[in-house]
This record gives sequence, C-alpha cells and structure tokens, in this order.
Amino acid sequence: MSPKMHTPRQLAAVRDAFAAAGKRLVFTNGCFDLLHVGHVRYLQAARALGDALLVAVNGDESVRALKGPARPINSEEDRAEVLGALACVDYLTIFHTERVTELVRVIRPQVYAKGGDYSVESLDAGERGALEAVGAEIRILPLVPGKSTTSIIEKWRH
Repeated sequence: MSPKMHTPRQLAAVRDAFAAAGKRLVFTNGCFDLLHVGHVRYLQAARALGDALLVAVNGDESVRALKGPARPINSEEDRAEVLGALACVDYLTIFHTERVTELVRVIRPQVYAKGGDYSVESLDAGERGALEAVGAEIRILPLVPGKSTTSIIEKWRH
C-alpha cells in the first residue's frame, strides 16, 4: 500500500496543521478505475488549487453501486497504489460509502475539487451541505473532452 495512505483521523490532523500554517488542503474523490490522461490532468489541476492534494478513492463496493456489477476493473488497493505513484497526489484514503459526506465532516478540507461533469448545483445535496458546513471552497474543474473510463471500456469492447 502507498505510504501516502492515511486514515480519516490522520488526515484531519494534517488539515489542522495546514490551517495553522496558512496552507490549503485540496480534497477530491472518485473511482479512478482505469487511470487515463483525463484523470491525470484533472488531478494536476486540483493540486494547483492549494498546497497538497488528498484523493479519496471509492472502495470496491461503492464503485459497484455507482458504476454497475462489472466494475471496478481494478481493486481499491491497486487503484490507490497507482494514484499514489503520481507526484501531484500527496495523500490518499479509501472510503466505502457511495458519498463522501462523512469524510468531509471529519477532514474539513479547505478546498473541494470535482470534475466538470458536475456543477455545484448537481453535487449530492448531503455532500454539498457538508462542504458548506465546513467552509470548503467548491471548485469545478473542466473535463478533458473524450477522455473517460467508460469511453475507454466502450472502445475496447468494439
């Protein structure tokens, strides 16, 4: 497992240390099932929003719930290890729920980044409420056109 992997409680302490030093922890989450250039560009852009980037990786059961029974292709441990190899990713955690609401409440990130397939309005209401309650700045980052795990899988099938 990646040395960048931490528990939510450890990450809350990291966030507190960052806040005390006037630094910003950027938080994002996702499945990251087949890492592709869209993911890499997104993660680099998210990292540029603050002083460190925390990626919360959906556990296998939550990926199945969100993406269907054929997913994930790669295990949660493998997906986290690959993400941990990226220079732009500073911290990792794996979560096992469909939503990151509780994780947001525990860690209290200063910045929350999400891909352009979302808008602030289309974020899950519980997640958005938790983000607003902890004072996180919500940033929607543009997608890389034509780059998605689903499109890669479809291309491979045909």
